[in-house]
Amino acid sequence: MRGFVRVGAGVPLVGVTSFQHNRERTLALWRRAHEERCALVVFPELGLTAYTARDLFLDSHLLATAQESLLELARAGADLAPLALVGLPLRVGSGLYNVAAALQGGRVLGLVPKAYLPNYREFEEARWFRPGVEVAPGSTALLDGERVPFGTDLLFQARDLPDLVVGVELCEDFWVQVPPSAHQVSAGATVIANLSASNFTIGKAELRRLLACSAADRGKCAYVYVAAGPGESSTDLAFDADAFVVENGRELVSSRRFAREDQLVVADLDLELLQHERMSTTSFGDCARVVARPFRRVGFSACEPAPDLRRAVPAHPFIPSDPATLATRCWECFEIQTNALVTRMGPSGARRLVLGVSGGLDSTHAALVCATALDLLGLPRTHLLCVTMPGLGTTAATRENAGALTRALGAELREVSVADMSRLALQAVGHRAAEGTATVEELLERLRAQPGLGDVTLENVQARLRTLVLMTFANQTCGLVVGTGDLSEKALGWSTYNGDHISMYDVNAGVPKTLIQFVIRWVANERVHGWSQGDPEALRRTLFAILDTPISPELLPADADGRIAQLTEAKIGPYELHDFYLHQLVRYGTRPRKTLDLASVAFAGRYAPEELRRWLTTFLRRFFGNQFKRSCTADAPKVGMVALSPRGDWRMPSDAQVGSWLEEVAAWTPPPTSA
Repeated sequence: MRGFVRVGAGVPLVGVTSFQHNRERTLALWRRAHEERCALVVFPELGLTAYTARDLFLDSHLLATAQESLLELARAGADLAPLALVGLPLRVGSGLYNVAAALQGGRVLGLVPKAYLPNYREFEEARWFRPGVEVAPGSTALLDGERVPFGTDLLFQARDLPDLVVGVELCEDFWVQVPPSAHQVSAGATVIANLSASNFTIGKAELRRLLACSAADRGKCAYVYVAAGPGESSTDLAFDADAFVVENGRELVSSRRFAREDQLVVADLDLELLQHERMSTTSFGDCARVVARPFRRVGFSACEPAPDLRRAVPAHPFIPSDPATLATRCWECFEIQTNALVTRMGPSGARRLVLGVSGGLDSTHAALVCATALDLLGLPRTHLLCVTMPGLGTTAATRENAGALTRALGAELREVSVADMSRLALQAVGHRAAEGTATVEELLERLRAQPGLGDVTLENVQARLRTLVLMTFANQTCGLVVGTGDLSEKALGWSTYNGDHISMYDVNAGVPKTLIQFVIRWVANERVHGWSQGDPEALRRTLFAILDTPISPELLPADADGRIAQLTEAKIGPYELHDFYLHQLVRYGTRPRKTLDLASVAFAGRYAPEELRRWLTTFLRRFFGNQFKRSCTADAPKVGMVALSPRGDWRMPSDAQVGSWLEEVAAWTPPPTSA
């Protein structure tokens, strides 16, 4: 798929000093990587001889046969597209080195020696090998009559895919406090390959991933790690065939550990994402300049990207798939919001909070945050004034939910209808829906008879009057008006300017719509029973009732049976798609066609290509067209990696034109069905 490159990690079932067997197994996996359209495939450390040959490494026959095996492997794989990194012992001058050899096109392109040798506990590599750190920059090794670049100063760059730059580490290099990869990524490497043997002990697999994810996150790179398999000697050590690929701190794919068969694990790397991370994280470039070392770049050929995509694309990037991680995220989110509100109440001098409650998700979430903030301050829940403001479209169900929520929290409840105020305001400006009406009932009858009169003016007057009521209550009670709009609504501009768009503090502005319902559910299941105020069981029932209520602004009249007539997602599109698009645009700067490619994988079988195109068009139009609202919003706590505060994360001109983005959306062609 466009913007990606495929890499593989191969774990052959080797035999100790079984040269032909090891070469054939490696070649077979190399061929599989070719068939899978990999640009790079990485094999274990010393894989042509096996890692556990020990004193046989000093045997002349072993060294000569290992070199012959390398050359035979290179020739046998001359027609294979992937750059292959294989391990062997190699004598260079009077020294013996543990090296990774880069093979492509029938040739050995370069040789990278292991920089640091473990010589502690079960390891004794200094008994046989010289450390690569002693090799002078610019060195070469004579191999089959040809001078081959040799040293720790090598990077391998794809000629036709310049963002694919491969650095090489061998096992122990990964474990030292300043690994070679730190200098390699600073010099431009986007993929680090680690040829490892790494015997297994209990807990070591988790530690490997911790180190790899840390290196990939700090280095804004991908890390391909391959350990030796169970075919190694069992004399003192055990090996688990651990191989995995991580990217930018996240594991993409992993082998089946302890499998007694050849394995190839494959993943597609997002090189555009990695470059975006490096551009946007300015300290990366600063550090790269400080620790810069000279490197030689050896060119190789990379095959065209495969048409399918070999990586998981989460449909809900704000929601972890692991339940335990999701619970932790909900806790963190809620703690950020409540503690930020407590901090804001201090300097403002506010001892009371004023909140408009509608019975919907956002105001419910905000109410839970407000109640917890008052608990932390040791103030009674009655210092939370919940105001319900039924308008022209408020239904009985949401009205009941709002009241039940307030009572269960133990907060103060006020009801102020904005329906007649809206009628009078509309009448004052000569709006056709209100002309000549004497009551709200007459206005509603006219709207039901002539739905076209229910325009944006009629909708927005209600939102602005609600804000007027809340601000007035705040003045009257020396309170702080808490906003309810969430991150998804901020992105879409789904709010009324100078209406629900504004508040004195926006607790939800960093939380996307797709996450809010999970936080509410987490509070219901994990938090409410520990509260000393309110009615926990009644609150829990009410929260689940609210979670079952459709999302709606309720600004247009309900139907004759009292059902909600205005469903938000029917008008602006599914929030799960908009949150996906938001994450791609703001977090990674993804271009529209790639966003649609990814969406077609993430939502395969759920949305047709034309639906994905339609709603991305809607998202982009609204995102660009509503920056003016985001440019003057209230303060809000940042919760996740994606935020739209004009003072912090997102500084965009309100005059930016969306046309070029929409042209790319219109020109998009769906990719083939993904594997």
